[in-house]
Amino acid sequence: MNIEGHRFRDSVRLLAPLFVLIAAVWALRLVVFAAGAEPGSVWLHIISVTVTGAASILLAVLMIHHRRFGSYTSVVAAVFLLIAWEELLISAAIAFASITGTMNVYSLPKYSFGETPWRHIAAQLTLVLGSRTILGSAMGCLLLWMLRRVDPMEGQKATGGRQKAVGSGHHGRARG
Repeated sequence: MNIEGHRFRDSVRLLAPLFVLIAAVWALRLVVFAAGAEPGSVWLHIISVTVTGAASILLAVLMIHHRRFGSYTSVVAAVFLLIAWEELLISAAIAFASITGTMNVYSLPKYSFGETPWRHIAAQLTLVLGSRTILGSAMGCLLLWMLRRVDPMEGQKATGGRQKAVGSGHHGRARG
């Protein structure tokens, strides 16, 4: 599978540090809860996989722009991969808690809205994944558009020179 001339493996390699960051926050949140943090604790609100996912999207867009890794299609693919990774980790924690009969921060009734664990997992992998991909893609594409408006030469290089630089509508001809 190619995305704007880059293999899937190249996209995963570009995003690897962000996958690690999301997994580290996910694990830290599990550890903080296991260490005795209350469900409404400020620590569990600060250590947020959702916020880390949003920050990862912004960092991914910056990497895509500055490494000339593609355009809007690459942003949407990166957003999907990051959000899917996040939702898979959360779903794994919910499934583990359900199978073992234990409780962790992701399986608390406060976060499952009273649903069964398997319905909670289904919601994470459908509704949450879909809506966050759409919103994250909109945010990421807007950021890429703004970056290319501020740094048009960088945008030209990223698309192989097919894009006109901002403010170059008169093509260098003198008016007179």
